[in-house]
Amino acid sequence: MTLRMDCDAAISALEEYAADALERRVPVIRQTPMADLARTLDLDRLIAEGGLRDEALRRFLAAYLGSSTRLHHPGYMAHQVAVPHPAGAVAALVDAFTNNAMAIYEMGPAAATVEQAVLNWMLRKVGWRPAPMPGSGEPADHHGGGVLTHGGSLANLTALSAARARVAPEAWRDGTPGNLVIVAPAGCHYSIARAAGILGLGQRAVRSAPTDADGRLDPARLPDLIDGLRRSGSEILAVVANACATAAGLYDPIRAVAAVCRDRGVWLHVDGAHGASALLSERQRGRLDGVELADSLVWDAHKMLRTPTLCAAVLVRDHRTLDGAFQEEASYLFHEKEQPGFDFIHRTVECTKAALGLRLFFSLAADGERAAAAFIDRQTALAREAAAILRSRPGFELAVDPESNIVCFRVQGDDALQLDLRRRLTEAGRHYISTTEFRGRRWLRLALMNPATGPADILSLAEAVEACLAA
Repeated sequence: MTLRMDCDAAISALEEYAADALERRVPVIRQTPMADLARTLDLDRLIAEGGLRDEALRRFLAAYLGSSTRLHHPGYMAHQVAVPHPAGAVAALVDAFTNNAMAIYEMGPAAATVEQAVLNWMLRKVGWRPAPMPGSGEPADHHGGGVLTHGGSLANLTALSAARARVAPEAWRDGTPGNLVIVAPAGCHYSIARAAGILGLGQRAVRSAPTDADGRLDPARLPDLIDGLRRSGSEILAVVANACATAAGLYDPIRAVAAVCRDRGVWLHVDGAHGASALLSERQRGRLDGVELADSLVWDAHKMLRTPTLCAAVLVRDHRTLDGAFQEEASYLFHEKEQPGFDFIHRTVECTKAALGLRLFFSLAADGERAAAAFIDRQTALAREAAAILRSRPGFELAVDPESNIVCFRVQGDDALQLDLRRRLTEAGRHYISTTEFRGRRWLRLALMNPATGPADILSLAEAVEACLAA
């Protein structure tokens, strides 16, 4: 088969896959045991003998897509992963075929230029000065900076590496000092503790920040914690604020936290992996009030910007801090050469890097940023409507009024009942939701990512839960 024939087969299969999901003709999730699925897909034989073309390709795609989780299904409400804009999927194909590993400019000039453009767009949304394009003649003095990475976990690691380079510049050569600590709310993403382990601090170096009853960072009590840690000999690598927290989608009071960090000379990192996209919305951007005072910000495009996975931005107020995060030597890459562009490799863990900016650019450029803002407003409004529907059902309890597109609820009963309900809903295949712990209890959790999901789907979910309880 030719590229066109292969793509035609794939596009036909994908269109059918999406249509079946949108029309609810198939379950949103179907989990076949892995060994059975491997046999159905005939993986071992195809690897050994080849032949994945023509009718064999069509059969494989039908089986593969038939066993894939259908994010396009209106019943998909489980996780913070986008239903990607079709234009973003086209960009992923272009990237995969051209295969420009653009961490160094000469390996992908167009891809690197697109990445710089979308990073500058993000920097402007935060309120930071964008970086001048090489060759523009603009002064290259104080400005922000950034890089796109393969996911929010890697982005948080990169931002905290930049913070470590400022606090302990000798750490890259001599190792991480044993007195460095990270201050973060207990409800921060697990990648913060993972980054502490990777950076050599150890997970015990993540100290719980004071919070209110709902887990929001409490700036009034933060100074005493910082001062106490310093008196005990600890050095603060960074304070981490959530925008928004993964479990219930709540935002920390960034401006007040930033004032404490500025007063005490502490790096403030904002984990906005999910919630930073609210910056596009005039209605929602107040949730991130004061974010321009932070030192670094993580912002995942593969969540609320409808970009195919993975595409996460690490943004910094001062580009020099990110440029100092890593040190490297490789004579086959780093030497005197003509440099009409910018090498992102100095800002990333990765050496080989996909053209992630192209996926984000296509997703934005298809309909423009106003459409992206409208999507964010729609999903946030849907969360409020979902909360009202669920609150009205007898025996249902809401965890908190939603501040984002995340809604947490539970029914009367213990934590085991909530997990059993989720299991039964998943097995039925009409509704796919997740669970989380919040305020010491287990909650059923909705992440409303699908533009096709509406109030009727929330009502259907509530009725399905009630049917499970009555069975």
